[in-house]
Amino acid sequence: MVFASLEFLTLFLPAFLLLYALARPAWRNVVLLTGSWLFYGWLSPLFLFLHMTLSVIAWGGALLIARSPEDGRWRVGVLVSLITFNTLVLCWYKYANILADTWSDLITRYGALPMHWQRVALPAGLSFVVLQAISYLVDVHRRDVPVERSLINYATYISMFGHSVAGPIIRYDWVRRELHQRVFTWSNFALGARRFMVGMCMKVLIGDTLSPLIDIAFHVQTPSFSDAWIGCLAYSLQLFFDFAGYSAMAIGLGLMLGFHFPENFNRPYLANSIQDFWRRWHLSLSSWLRDYLYIALGGNRGGALSTYRNLFLTMAIAGLWHGGDSWNYLLWGSAHGVALCVDRAWSRSRLPTVPALVSHGLTLLFVCLGWTLFRSPTLAVALDMYAGQLGAHEFALGDALAVTLRPAHWLAALTGLLAIVAPLLTARCEQRWSQRRLWVWMVAGWPVAGFMLSFALIASREAVPFLYFQF
Repeated sequence: MVFASLEFLTLFLPAFLLLYALARPAWRNVVLLTGSWLFYGWLSPLFLFLHMTLSVIAWGGALLIARSPEDGRWRVGVLVSLITFNTLVLCWYKYANILADTWSDLITRYGALPMHWQRVALPAGLSFVVLQAISYLVDVHRRDVPVERSLINYATYISMFGHSVAGPIIRYDWVRRELHQRVFTWSNFALGARRFMVGMCMKVLIGDTLSPLIDIAFHVQTPSFSDAWIGCLAYSLQLFFDFAGYSAMAIGLGLMLGFHFPENFNRPYLANSIQDFWRRWHLSLSSWLRDYLYIALGGNRGGALSTYRNLFLTMAIAGLWHGGDSWNYLLWGSAHGVALCVDRAWSRSRLPTVPALVSHGLTLLFVCLGWTLFRSPTLAVALDMYAGQLGAHEFALGDALAVTLRPAHWLAALTGLLAIVAPLLTARCEQRWSQRRLWVWMVAGWPVAGFMLSFALIASREAVPFLYFQF
């Protein structure tokens, strides 16, 4: 069950919201926790058990940390043990398959029979649950937040179905007060519902519409120049609108329930440098990497070489966090680590400043080329796509993509491009037309119309999982 599915929209969400609205304020965390566990149980009973186990262990471990002397070894030992446990659980589900495949490929090269391996399924949202648990434990250890003594409240924080499957990565301090007392109002509900509908439009009308085209493009053998670039650019749009759409839906759901989650995207494709891109893309992950990994490695406190090393390691680990289906994620993260180092070195040197238009173009080109590696199922596929993008194969559109390409794909891509540049035009439009009734009705009404169209499309085809469910 995903947000963009009939089961969620017509069964789960209406029933949950009704019970939540009727519940007394003191019982709303119980209703939210029960609903979240039902949501995860619907996805997988095994993941529900794992999810509950991780919640109880982190909650109990934080109590042990809080009761330990601040300067004692026991306190540090408990924290390290809990972080190690959570990391090992994540690594098992993330990397067991690829390590087994790599070992099997290695031994078969020397004449041995391939290893029999029962593949491990990655529970949805495990990466986000683990990062939230680690941030909470570290914050309790640092005394940045008080320890949560109620298991119900902590489990509600870690289990909220609105965001814990694919982000944003919510820190406990951001919702601590609202976990204990929040206001459930019609105005917040209406604003949240509008944000949810906007996210649905981003996901269904743009991301899902481009999905079949991208699947074909990344499975074409020897893709042409047109095949490779259409696949790359379409995936760049799909990934943004799918993931940012989910984040908007999660933020909207939170607001409907009385929670205020921070934004997770800030016009990333308008960035003028790779550093600026990571200040705009997946903000909750970027800030988590900075506060709990980069600074823990030493940050920029040890000189230039140490800073570049820490930047590279942070992004390489971020690549590993994204998945274990192939080593492409590690290469993708490492490439971004190198790019951040180059960007930092250039900005601190006496080299001439790159013009804004050129800097923006180079940043966008690098990001899109990185998405090619990110999307490719294997390194061989990525190399074939890069060869096509460089013109090593034919230039004309291949037969497979020519048969698949429809006007709806062009319309979705054009709508996505307009949505990306729309913030640049909104201010001017508001200054000129803000008092006109037609403009007010357009701004207020388009999410409803888009949601109705999205619902019709969902009813007419199979639900497409969110891309970040696999991470």
